[in-house]
Amino acid sequence: MNTTPRLSLTLGPVLYNWPKPRWIDFYSRIADEAPVDRVCIGEVVCSKRKPFIDEVILDLVDRLERGGKEVVYSTLALPTNKREIRDIGDVIQAGYMIEANDIATVHLLNGRSHIVGPFINVYNEDTLGLHLKLGASRVCLPPELPFESIRTMAAGNNAVEVFAFGRPPLALSARCYAARSANMTKDSCQFVCEAHSDGMDVSTLDGVPFLAVNGIQTQGYVVTAAVNHVAALREAGVVALRLSPQTCDMVRVVRIFRDLADGSTTPHEAIEALTVLHLPGPLSDGFLRGLPGCTADVD
Repeated sequence: MNTTPRLSLTLGPVLYNWPKPRWIDFYSRIADEAPVDRVCIGEVVCSKRKPFIDEVILDLVDRLERGGKEVVYSTLALPTNKREIRDIGDVIQAGYMIEANDIATVHLLNGRSHIVGPFINVYNEDTLGLHLKLGASRVCLPPELPFESIRTMAAGNNAVEVFAFGRPPLALSARCYAARSANMTKDSCQFVCEAHSDGMDVSTLDGVPFLAVNGIQTQGYVVTAAVNHVAALREAGVVALRLSPQTCDMVRVVRIFRDLADGSTTPHEAIEALTVLHLPGPLSDGFLRGLPGCTADVD
């Protein structure tokens, strides 16, 4: 008899500047069709995008909850001024379960139960333990950690979530790369990032695809896919896998990972199913194997 706990699935927040109709349609379909346990919603990358989703977020939270999903409000990963800090405080006061994506938010929560997102640097068991003492009930580890580090950190705490699908979030800057590429400033960007619904691809001087830019955010060009490691992650004590939204069919992605986590499909079958979904980059599990993150040879 298999006594290993069931792996939970988390849908991370949309990291891109999707037009509001697409954003609404995306979460509506997730609510109705996706076998995901927890859904993160909210603006994480750029506060200038936030007003567009504030108009509809309450209705979508209600729809997601009626669809049987636990809803978490993901907060800004790089607040840089008092207004942004105040907005985070307002969300906390509204009573949502919060996903903190920077340490200032952790302090604002003041010990209240919360989630730690992958934008906070948690790279060892001591830091993980500190966040658990500060009120974290779950910690999504940064995507660049190798499997052995994850195993060490996940042992015995029932709190570790692993980034398992999507372009990996790597860094944030106070400057907006998307605006700069269009010869604009951050303050007068005209929301040019909306033109890149999976991020803007960046190549090396030799023309090799390397990274993706999403406003102020740097991501990997590849698409993380932990399909070959799901069973090992579960056995190591990981309690949840995070699937980060891309413009592909995310309901299908969720179903693939649900079947994989439940043992009703094989990693090879999962890879075959993912590769036909018009992903923004090749599949990669380099970080998990302790290799460069751009390593793209999942098979």
